[in-house]
Amino acid sequence: MASSSPPLNDAQAQRIKQAVGWLHTARFLTTAAQLHHLPAYEQPEIAFVGRSNAGKSTCINVLTQQRQLAYASKTPGRTQHINLFALGRQNLTDAVLADLPGYGYAAVPKADKVRWQRVMANYLMTRDNLKGVVLLCDPRLGLTEIDEILLEVIRPKVEAGLKFLMLLTKADKLNRSEAQKALSIAKLQSGGGQAHLFSSLKKQGVEEVSMELYGWTHSAVSPESTPAPTIVV
Repeated sequence: MASSSPPLNDAQAQRIKQAVGWLHTARFLTTAAQLHHLPAYEQPEIAFVGRSNAGKSTCINVLTQQRQLAYASKTPGRTQHINLFALGRQNLTDAVLADLPGYGYAAVPKADKVRWQRVMANYLMTRDNLKGVVLLCDPRLGLTEIDEILLEVIRPKVEAGLKFLMLLTKADKLNRSEAQKALSIAKLQSGGGQAHLFSSLKKQGVEEVSMELYGWTHSAVSPESTPAPTIVV
């Protein structure tokens, strides 16, 4: 069957290669149990959020092509820290990924759930250099109450310019009709943001998401032309 997508020209192919390769530069920066432990810097930050079983850490590892960069525990809800990963060629940091703790897992004590809901809300509302948010969702389950609350928290910021992407993980579990239906719903729920299907197993959506994140952080200046200052933790 012929592909419905037009062939890429050289410039498009090069930009995809640049975006994918940029994510492969990810390296551990620091971890923090509280917001005030996070370092302050000017480089743009992209936060990954989602339920404990949405495949968040696995997604980050696939995008960065590093198996153990983000901690993918067999016990959902186990990781209770904000982990930061620096991005940039030649060890110069031009952006940072923030892996926020997964939420909503039933086995986590209620006090911990409430505490981390508060931490995430405060982070999303007060982090000065937050450039974009990636919300991961298993389309077979749909958005949960906590997902909806998170969307309401950031909706005014999205309307004011915060980048937002709803990532439908485990898309390989859906047939074509189910995938298209889930994507249509997600685009409506994103409130002006973007939505993509993603499969860590099939590597579906890797190039599209890489391009999205690269565009968020490199819309004006290429990292090769203006080296960013080194982050000091």
